[in-house]
Amino acid sequence: MGRVALVTGGSRGIGAAIVVALKEAGYTVAATYAGNDEAAEKFTAETGVPTYKWSVADYDECVEGIANIEADLGPIEVLVNNAGITRDDMFHKMTPLQWKEVIDTNLTGIFNMTHPIWSGMRDRNFGRIINISSINGQKGQAGQVNYSAAKAGDLGFTKALAQEGAFKGITVNAICPGYIGTEMVRAVPEKVLNERIIPQIPVGRLGEPEEIARCVVFLASDDAGFITGSTLTANGGQFVV
Repeated sequence: MGRVALVTGGSRGIGAAIVVALKEAGYTVAATYAGNDEAAEKFTAETGVPTYKWSVADYDECVEGIANIEADLGPIEVLVNNAGITRDDMFHKMTPLQWKEVIDTNLTGIFNMTHPIWSGMRDRNFGRIINISSINGQKGQAGQVNYSAAKAGDLGFTKALAQEGAFKGITVNAICPGYIGTEMVRAVPEKVLNERIIPQIPVGRLGEPEEIARCVVFLASDDAGFITGSTLTANGGQFVV
């Protein structure tokens, strides 16, 4: 049995690709999901990876869920904070609830997941925290003030916590995907994809979930032990930092 890895939002999209890649790399993997029971059951049936249901926006649920996973599989050594939501609207139309829901899940959620695991990683002198941010946390995006703020906050979280974990053998890094060919993105009208989105991407195509997953596998590995506090940008050249 390999190191135990937990991926939030791991039953669909980028998260599912990350789970599969980590399993293929020899990790013992668990995934969380928030609401789609049918998708989670199908994913577990296809991959054999157990899924656990809770909201990363609720600290107490995170504490309880993490304890259940560690009882089932062992101490969590790799945490991939991938769970995220959107509540898009132009700022003058955005409601306090739209702001709160996105901040609670996409930013506070990585605190809620990382905090209960952190002490164990410190005690064991090893850990890998990988936060899935976004290109829009780097450059901003109209209609996504809430999402961009949360994803930018994830990067600040990453840089600060990396400095606390380094001497304990814990690395903390972020990945900023660009437009990835998930079910959600591919649901965008073909005309919009071909005329407005893909022309902005120098490589001329959407990314694939598996390409983000390979980034995660590298950052989780022993080979990446000297990399911490970093942001790995995977956007096909759309935004260069």
